[in-house]
Amino acid sequence: MGTVKIFYKDGCPMCPMAKRLKDNLQENNVDVHYYNVETADGLAEATFYRVLALPTILVEDEMENGLGEWRGTVPKVEEVLHVVQGL
Repeated sequence: MGTVKIFYKDGCPMCPMAKRLKDNLQENNVDVHYYNVETADGLAEATFYRVLALPTILVEDEMENGLGEWRGTVPKVEEVLHVVQGL
């Protein structure tokens, strides 16, 4: 199963939806990593993935190959699950 990475920041108008997505994915036993770009670690990870829009949601396989991404938007949980479970 893949990993979902969610990048957000406090005060972002769409980021609360990304936080709900995180909760829904975790309820479906999906491995979710959550990064606040206002922290040093979150910013470093966001820089590595060239995150320029928030929220950004990335799906990777076990080898860290990109399988799906949404930048500046929040997908429906079914869309993400389709990508994650399609591995």
